[in-house]
Amino acid sequence: MESLKEGIVKKFSFRPAIELRGRKFKGVRGFAGKPFHPPLTDVPVGAYTIGPILSIVAFLFQDASWANEVWSAAGYTMLVGAVVSVATSITGFADWLNTQKGTQIRRMANAHMWTMLTMTLIVLVALALRFIDGRNESPDTVVLVLDLLILALVTVGGTIGGSMTYDFGFNVETAGDNHVYHVSEHDIVHPHDEPPPETKRELTGS
Repeated sequence: MESLKEGIVKKFSFRPAIELRGRKFKGVRGFAGKPFHPPLTDVPVGAYTIGPILSIVAFLFQDASWANEVWSAAGYTMLVGAVVSVATSITGFADWLNTQKGTQIRRMANAHMWTMLTMTLIVLVALALRFIDGRNESPDTVVLVLDLLILALVTVGGTIGGSMTYDFGFNVETAGDNHVYHVSEHDIVHPHDEPPPETKRELTGS
């Protein structure tokens, strides 16, 4: 049993990803290594991608018996994305405040923010047409065009946000040479923890 436990420990590492103790709390921005904004974006981005795709399918096959149901599902999908986007916008704005004026990362944050704000405005118009003007019951050309604009903008805005993180490390706590990238059976819980002795020797060459 002990050998089985040791084998599992050597193959899997869960605690570093879920442990919050010891992480610096940054208020609305989240915790060090666990920012709130990125995971919150998953819901609106997913909704604003799936919703328009459902709208396209319903519009193309609007003579089918199931087309109205698919069109209606697209509207409710977009509505869920809009509700969650409130928290997404607040946490994103908090991240924007943490950028320095005149830097490239601020310019990229500006581009990301205004793309997403423009998209959100179009989302609100599309939802108003669907649920206030009664266009959520069957495929509608105007709403479809708005949905396609939303899909295009969420793709552009998400790409900018992804580049900020994966190209330039915005809100990323660790570096590529962190000892988690070196061979070791020792796990650390937080990015800035002291590396294990064998990895420390490897990094320093001593």
